[in-house]
Amino acid sequence: MNNPSFKPRRQGAVAIPGLLLWLVVLATPVPVSAFDLQTVVDKARALAAESYEAPEVIPKFMRELSYDQYQDIRFDPERSLWRESTSRFEVMPIPAGLFYTHPVTINIVDAQGIHALPFRRELFTCDDPDLAKRIPPDLGYAGFKLTYPLQTAEEHNQFLVFAGASYFRAVGRDNAFGLSARGLALDTGLPSGEDFPAFVEYWLVRPSPAAKEIMVYALLDGRSVTGAYAFTITPGPATSVAIKATIFPRTALNLPGIAPLTSMFYYGDNTARPPGEWRRQVHDSDGLLIHDGMSGEWLWRPLLNPRTLQMDAFAVTNMRGFGLLQRDLDFRDYLDTEAQYHLRPSAWVKPQGDWGKGQVVLVQLPSPNETNDNIVAFWTPAEQVAAGEPFTLEYTLQFGNSAIVGEPMGQAIKTLVGDGNRTGGGASAGAYRFIVDFAGGPLDKLSPRAKIVGAVTALENGEVLDHYVEYVPTQRCWRLSMLAKPAADGPLDLRAYLKQDQETLTETWTYRLAADNDMRRQGD
Repeated sequence: MNNPSFKPRRQGAVAIPGLLLWLVVLATPVPVSAFDLQTVVDKARALAAESYEAPEVIPKFMRELSYDQYQDIRFDPERSLWRESTSRFEVMPIPAGLFYTHPVTINIVDAQGIHALPFRRELFTCDDPDLAKRIPPDLGYAGFKLTYPLQTAEEHNQFLVFAGASYFRAVGRDNAFGLSARGLALDTGLPSGEDFPAFVEYWLVRPSPAAKEIMVYALLDGRSVTGAYAFTITPGPATSVAIKATIFPRTALNLPGIAPLTSMFYYGDNTARPPGEWRRQVHDSDGLLIHDGMSGEWLWRPLLNPRTLQMDAFAVTNMRGFGLLQRDLDFRDYLDTEAQYHLRPSAWVKPQGDWGKGQVVLVQLPSPNETNDNIVAFWTPAEQVAAGEPFTLEYTLQFGNSAIVGEPMGQAIKTLVGDGNRTGGGASAGAYRFIVDFAGGPLDKLSPRAKIVGAVTALENGEVLDHYVEYVPTQRCWRLSMLAKPAADGPLDLRAYLKQDQETLTETWTYRLAADNDMRRQGD
């Protein structure tokens, strides 16, 4: 899926006739009656008993707009919903078009009851007069953006976007938009192809002007499932989204993806740089972190842009958290003034209650450039979900810098991979040199002369030829250097962590290097 950046331009306010209904919505007082998740649950249950009907698509020419044409259709922020009440929260509807092919229903819940937000073509500006007159007056909205004064009290900042299938994405105060979350993923990475259920209807509960959180409800519909979702959204230095959902399977679910995260990894420190690229790294996330409450292990897997689809599953007995993180937060890691990859947020999923046994699945797809979201991570239960057996889930999703995790262990802050048969790498044909720098947690309290050792294991008949640990004073980190060799024509699968005596000091670094990779010189 493409990963466009939303950069609305601020327009001057203009009085336009015919906006009476919109202004009534703006002027409606704060809600006094309750709207709860059960209302949406009842709708989802009833919908699941019916045959699936695909939503109507927008006109063909609107689906075939170029990216620049679609971006030219701009909502005027001066007409944001609730602006006239000086609310902390404001709403900016998103027009259908391009890859947003299905309009959705957006309802407002307030003291007047529940009413649909009407589409108003006049709320959008467009520099192309021919395109402007062709936009259907009943086009509909694809979703919406929420704004909040994150930086100063006078300026509203976009911090959360709901648009496209069940996708939504958010940022903390100091982030730029990057990775996305979804309500549900189905059959991601399977040969049968992925199913994309979609949020087809939303309910926005109007907050009081001084409120610091907002409630959003959503109805999910798809060929295989329906669902009811409640989002309690709290923006700030890290934006928190507390999620409650009830899912109604229409069919048996082969690979349900719970709390799915979608991101982009083109290349990084641990991969070769594509020919012609001047930037040091290009990615929205650089690794997957998993915390298993049963073993207490924190597991870190650096991301890859593989040559063929790579799918890994990590067994977890008592899931306490997982997420896609962006640990490289220095501009010098990227040197990209436009994309600002050093500002991309991390996302951390924290389950509420016991989800039971399951797996965290990491799907990595090959991508020729940075325009594709080629990374997906989600939790899936150990037992298959049968048709007609509803289930509930509850978790908190946080967006912010990588510190949102609160991990107490030393962390793998950099992974370097190279040929193990060249100067600086080693003298072993067919081997690879791995450099992993660890810092943080208990490591920061140790003397540089402390006796730290690495615990390194090769799986799938791989062989660890040598490894050692040294302190790097200029980087204030501990470096684990490993020379390892895979079995003939096989992948190389490694696990490693640092310890002192019997005390584990760091998370477990794990890496899977496919036999078909770009680490060796051509012809080697």
